[in-house]
Amino acid sequence: MTRKAALTGSTRLSELWLKEDWWAIWIGTIVLVVCLLAVVMSAGGAVSADGDGSVSPLKGWISKPGGWVKDPLDSIGTTRLWGIGGVFVASAVLFGLSVEVTERAGRRFLSGFPLVFALSVLAYVLAGQLVARYYSLSYALWALLAGLVISNTIRTPEFVRPAVRTELYIKTGLVILGAEVLFSRLLALGVPGIFVSWIVTPIVLVTTFWFGQRILRIASPSLNMVISADMSVCGVSAAIATAAACRARKEELSVAIGMSLMFTVIMMVVMPAVIRATGMSDVLGGAWMGGTIDATGAVAAAGALLGDSALTVATTVKMIQNILIGVIAFGVAVYWVTIQAPSEDGAQPGLSEIWIRFPKFVLGFMAVSVGFSLLYSLHPYGHEIVGTVISDSTKTMRGWFFCLAFVSIGLETDFRKLAESLRGGRPLLLYVAGQSLNLVLTLFMAWLMFEKVFPNAATPAR
Repeated sequence: MTRKAALTGSTRLSELWLKEDWWAIWIGTIVLVVCLLAVVMSAGGAVSADGDGSVSPLKGWISKPGGWVKDPLDSIGTTRLWGIGGVFVASAVLFGLSVEVTERAGRRFLSGFPLVFALSVLAYVLAGQLVARYYSLSYALWALLAGLVISNTIRTPEFVRPAVRTELYIKTGLVILGAEVLFSRLLALGVPGIFVSWIVTPIVLVTTFWFGQRILRIASPSLNMVISADMSVCGVSAAIATAAACRARKEELSVAIGMSLMFTVIMMVVMPAVIRATGMSDVLGGAWMGGTIDATGAVAAAGALLGDSALTVATTVKMIQNILIGVIAFGVAVYWVTIQAPSEDGAQPGLSEIWIRFPKFVLGFMAVSVGFSLLYSLHPYGHEIVGTVISDSTKTMRGWFFCLAFVSIGLETDFRKLAESLRGGRPLLLYVAGQSLNLVLTLFMAWLMFEKVFPNAATPAR
């Protein structure tokens, strides 16, 4: 082995411990393995002889604030308080360790992390209020607002900045999200669900990006791409993954997330009313909402307003669409390296350059998705194991990590810089134009697949 090869190998090995993307994979893997082992090894757990599911032994140690009507303290209580404390300790240790190894700044991280976590708790509490829940004003909205208020009034304190780790929190949450994206969902609606989710989405993404660059002349291609992915794929998660792939600025990500949250609330209220007023079937309406409303939670809420059939079809279509997160991020990364932002000398980048600039956490997301899909499908009690792990622990941890990320985005966002991205109203126009195209094409594809070509495709899902 030559000296150069040895150095290259050493460098690649060090990246596994010194790069944020890899730490997102390691932390996500640790969380998933611990949660999985807790269920499998618990006495009388999800792998009992009769195959009945059970509650994960970690459930009492991993929780989030609940709902309330008049008294915010009702959202916490003694039981939930222990679970919130457990999440705080686990997060502080895991993220603190990663910051210490990569930057030797673990102590400074720990000094600011309590405030970031406290703002996340506040976001969950506000989201749990009865009116907020009715209108689906999610924790993501409150977390973003909490951070924005501080950063644009009193300014983010210096001691907090080492704990503002937007990308680390987001990437780790996305790795964990892979456990919820099961390939078995493909079988639930079959070919029509795949057509609605996988054919329309890339068309809308590419068309919207082209429209923003060629017609609207949006100055920042990365802002254009993040908005296009946010609107066409699945909202916040897709925006986050795509932002990493095209190296978008945090202010640009804030713009995309803000518009996504605003239009999600509007669409989840308006679309069920339109579907009822036009006499559209529940199956067609559910497929239409599943392919267009950004957030999975909002899709479920909108589907529930129509009935069980619409709820099942809508959420299944959305989960099939979620599988595209990793594929889209990979495609955007390759496009950005080879065409949009190649090397400075203009030379065509090789595979090594693509690998260097590729967001590695996407590999973790895809690996987790494949692993949990195989466990779900092949293990005798896979349904019970995966269901218990997700519902009792990993989904909660993923939500906390996303909440920490939204708080961090707010703490890092300056309205003065944000105004530059919104100048002329072009990003808003891009979102409206792209979403309009998305609504039309998705409705047509859903009608074609579920009403004409496969009219009985959704019958097993009822």
